[in-house]
Amino acid sequence: MEEFIQLHKDNIVSEHICCAISDKKCASGYQAKKDWLTKEFDNGYVFRRIDQRAKVFVEYGPAENAWIPISAPNFLNIKCFWVSGKYKKKGYGKALLKTAVEDAKKQGKDGLVTVSGTKKFHFMSDTKWLLKQGFEEVERTLSGFSLLVKKVHPKAVTPKFNAYVKSGECPDKNGIVVYYSNRCPFAEFHAKDSIAETARKRKLPSKVIKLRTIEEAQQAPSPATIFSLFLNGKFMTTDISACMDSRFDQVIERIK
Repeated sequence: MEEFIQLHKDNIVSEHICCAISDKKCASGYQAKKDWLTKEFDNGYVFRRIDQRAKVFVEYGPAENAWIPISAPNFLNIKCFWVSGKYKKKGYGKALLKTAVEDAKKQGKDGLVTVSGTKKFHFMSDTKWLLKQGFEEVERTLSGFSLLVKKVHPKAVTPKFNAYVKSGECPDKNGIVVYYSNRCPFAEFHAKDSIAETARKRKLPSKVIKLRTIEEAQQAPSPATIFSLFLNGKFMTTDISACMDSRFDQVIERIK
């Protein structure tokens, strides 16, 4: 098994962050993600990846500083967790998860918490796999998100979603509304550029809301603060490709 490395302020300039490594149109988003990580390292954030040019990594940090609308004091929140390509089914997912569990124990945390979909959502971990690794679902939203918890201390207070996400709706009820943050290098280009063209061609009003602070993210109407698309107030998808003119109708029709 290949070794893992951990990114930090001293090496993030020279090391890659797995996603959008060579995608020129997302170059600014790639740098924005690096800038975001650099700031979050001061909040105890961890980015650990395989020491190869591949998408095999896990990101997590104290849930009190999570960029998602949950309440989970004294837990570590797993954000992105991805094993792709030839590295699948070779134990890398379990090995990365083990490092997070070990960190939780060392830090005296009550366990791990993460958000996934009741069905497969883009840019979210595999729910079925996590349940097999000892996570349990403690809550779900009307829009299809699950809150999964793996406790180190069984008597710990169970995490929960914040009230803002439970209805599956956003305050703006007219047209397309996108929420995103710099947690993903792909989000900025598609949320700002692709969706504008898509909305214009369909004569739909559009609004793009960038989550710039932890406080804004924790009050978002969707747990998917990397990217969430709403249509006429209703949550539709975490699939960033829905922003593109060639994909929007197909994605939305499949959801309906």
